[in-house]
Amino acid sequence: MYMINYLMSMSTQIVSGHLGNLELAAASLGNTGIQIFAYGLMLGMGSAVETLCGQAYGAQKYDMLGIYLQRSAVLLCGTGIPLAVIYAFSEPILLLLGQSPEIARAASIFVYGLIPQIFAYAINFPIQKFLQAQSIVLPSAYISTATLALHLLLSWLIVYKVGLGLLGASLVLSLSWWVIVAAQFAYIVMSPKCRHTWTGFTWQAFSGLWDFLKLSAASAVMLCLETWYFQVLVLIAGLLPNPELALDALSVCMTISGWVFMISVGFNAAASVRVSNELGAGNSKSAFFSVWVVTALSALISVILAIVILCLRNYISYIFTEGEVVSNAVADLCPLLATTLILNGIQPVLSGVAVGCGWQQFVAYVNIGCYYIVGVPLGALLGFYFKLGVKGIWGGMIGGTCMQTTILLWVTLRTDWNKEVEEAQKRLNKWEDKTEPLLAGVSNGD
Repeated sequence: MYMINYLMSMSTQIVSGHLGNLELAAASLGNTGIQIFAYGLMLGMGSAVETLCGQAYGAQKYDMLGIYLQRSAVLLCGTGIPLAVIYAFSEPILLLLGQSPEIARAASIFVYGLIPQIFAYAINFPIQKFLQAQSIVLPSAYISTATLALHLLLSWLIVYKVGLGLLGASLVLSLSWWVIVAAQFAYIVMSPKCRHTWTGFTWQAFSGLWDFLKLSAASAVMLCLETWYFQVLVLIAGLLPNPELALDALSVCMTISGWVFMISVGFNAAASVRVSNELGAGNSKSAFFSVWVVTALSALISVILAIVILCLRNYISYIFTEGEVVSNAVADLCPLLATTLILNGIQPVLSGVAVGCGWQQFVAYVNIGCYYIVGVPLGALLGFYFKLGVKGIWGGMIGGTCMQTTILLWVTLRTDWNKEVEEAQKRLNKWEDKTEPLLAGVSNGD
């Protein structure tokens, strides 16, 4: 499901890339530099639902899932308003960050069409987490697949036949996300599988928002720091000499990396749901077993895909653009891409375990240290001071990812799963009105 949804963004970038190299750079900057800002924040805040719904479902507190869904949607829609303002002023923001005027102008046109997508995210991510907590995945996958087909058709018509260019490409992407939201909500309302967890709209969605916001903020910080990390690479690369070539090559690599990352995000969701369900149900051994099975499977798939990328390094760029110069630059970056794919096969799954256990605040601190105190400065040092360019920037940031993955592996190996079951039960037993105590327990790290 995550992979299919990412293919919509990927196809939009491909469609834009065939308009020209400037359009490819603009779509890349808009998608991975601006749009991912909202994606990371909304996905992160929506992940609060993952912890709460997962443990409540495991404890058979079914009526609470619908309340958590609505409460999260209210908060995320409110968050979407300042994000829309940022989108509206994307051109001066990009210029302030040192991007070239031509790329900044083209990227801002692309970003304007993504404003409706912000509010689709605000509703979509809580819905996804609500369904995943109940192990309902296939309907969302079918909906995403059908929407992808519609998206491809509309993109071809609007961009090439109607001639709306970059703005048309991004507007179609926004529309496609709203189709997914509408279809998933219709499923929740009509499906008998959700009759106990969705009991209709309630004013309880507007109560306890402050405590819910605290947990959502912790989840958002944790996932945003991960999601934005490699987008910093794109922004820094825009400061290099010949930024259009650097951005074109990176956009191809980051798009492929993002597509494979979505596979790992699927495993992230699986790990989070299984761990939270098992902890809520009091099954420590099952939680432990789920962690390592999901991690091993995700890592194996990533290694296989990394090998495929290395074998096709001289050809993969032609999917996105026809330029031979860009193709050579992409081939030169493929070893770094393969390394990133392998790390991304492990790290997101461990983050999913953290969400299932309620460790968001701890992981946020780890991410700040490894990514932004070590990784980004190291990448900038190698890229600019030692004049290694994109390779140096990317290589330094991979170092930060290695450090973060190592720490999460060490913590997961040392986890006392019986104690985690006890902590989950404490959250559930604190309920007085079935909402506030659980939220307070999780947000305080109990």
